[in-house]
Amino acid sequence: MCFSAKASFIASAVLALVGIAAVKKVSLPSQIAFACIPFLFAFQQFTEGLLWLSLTHTEFSFLKSVSTYSFLIVAQIIWPTWVPLSILFLEMNKKRKQVLTYILSLGILLSIYLSYCYIIYPIHATISGHHIKYNLEFPHTQNLLWLSAFFYFIPTVVSTLVSSVNRMQILGIIILTSCIITRIITPKYFISIWCFFAALISVLVLLIITNLHKATINSDTLKAC
Repeated sequence: MCFSAKASFIASAVLALVGIAAVKKVSLPSQIAFACIPFLFAFQQFTEGLLWLSLTHTEFSFLKSVSTYSFLIVAQIIWPTWVPLSILFLEMNKKRKQVLTYILSLGILLSIYLSYCYIIYPIHATISGHHIKYNLEFPHTQNLLWLSAFFYFIPTVVSTLVSSVNRMQILGIIILTSCIITRIITPKYFISIWCFFAALISVLVLLIITNLHKATINSDTLKAC
């Protein structure tokens, strides 16, 4: 994230509270994975806060490697699988579930590929201006980098647009907008800055879970009648 360790830690604390509120609203086991999204973002922002400390204070330099990998594992390996899987659990429409299954398969393949890259190739994080820049030394040409970004975009963004869950598409549109703006304005720091915006946007997860909770209560009430 841009700015400072303090900003990352504050974002982490706020997201953790949102996650607690979301989990408390869970009505069905199928909603748990989606409700935990703010928790994952909270962990991600916390690790980037540690990374800021390791890059700006020599006494915390021992945290650099673990915080770098922890942030990137969540950002690029967990999200491509977690997002479509959590939305698939919520989906009731048969055709949309099938599409989400295909998207999930793509996300899993991408997660496996990126896991391989993180094991084999070096990764570095540096401060550039007021941002953290992640240098991923993968054996890509520039075209393949864009292709990899495209395949990341499908499970993490398109899956929200495919869903029929109430207000899920609003979440997807806002994430898509933030993605485009970040890619245009700060392409060199895309991983860090977009993850920060996506983390803040994940507050909408609480709203979606709350709506699902109300729908479940209303459904149970109708059945009782």
